[in-house]
Amino acid sequence: MRFYGIQKLSLVDYDTEVSCTLFTRGCNMRCPFCHNFELVVYNENFSEALDEADIKNFLLLHRNRLTAVVITGGEPTLDPTLPEFCDYLKGLGYKVKLDTNGTNPDVVIDLLKKGLIDYVAIDIKNSKNMYSKTIGLETFDLNPIDKLVSFLIHSDYEYEFRTTLINEFHTEESIKEMGEWLKGAKRLFLQHFQVSEFVPDKTLTEVERKNALGFRRILENYIQEVKLRGY
Repeated sequence: MRFYGIQKLSLVDYDTEVSCTLFTRGCNMRCPFCHNFELVVYNENFSEALDEADIKNFLLLHRNRLTAVVITGGEPTLDPTLPEFCDYLKGLGYKVKLDTNGTNPDVVIDLLKKGLIDYVAIDIKNSKNMYSKTIGLETFDLNPIDKLVSFLIHSDYEYEFRTTLINEFHTEESIKEMGEWLKGAKRLFLQHFQVSEFVPDKTLTEVERKNALGFRRILENYIQEVKLRGY
């Protein structure tokens, strides 16, 4: 599997675990607020993939220090070798967390059923009506994401939904509609947006804490646990 970045130690990417994070490249969305946009769009100035042997050697040597590996992106499910790499990680005794936009539900469901991932985080961008605009595409088929959302809500697997709040995209109406869509979910994190070097649209603005708390109150009518992250 090809990775283009590694965070060798993290205490925040996988709650309760000491993890490292591996970054894949390429994505089928174009979210204008993405903080990993350099991993989304291929360009000639981007560095080559990290040496897979070096990554595996690092993971092998640090099994006593690390307890988990987080695979993020980009969009990891676009890589057909993802199941093979997850199997390798499980063979080393690691817990595995997958970050995904949910557009390849069959891949995620298969990984869960085979015990190759322990936790999955799905980015839910907005209400269904606002999805295309929020992810920077003119048209978008939501059925695959809807399939994965429904599967997880009615399962016993460990998962979270998470939404990065943007003033220009999220309103009380869209948040309510999103809550109705995710009704019955275990948990949702409302994430704080910050403009960084790689965010493509630097005119976008953060949702203030008081408004984020208002969104949380709306969503608590539908979702078991709603928390703010980064506020």
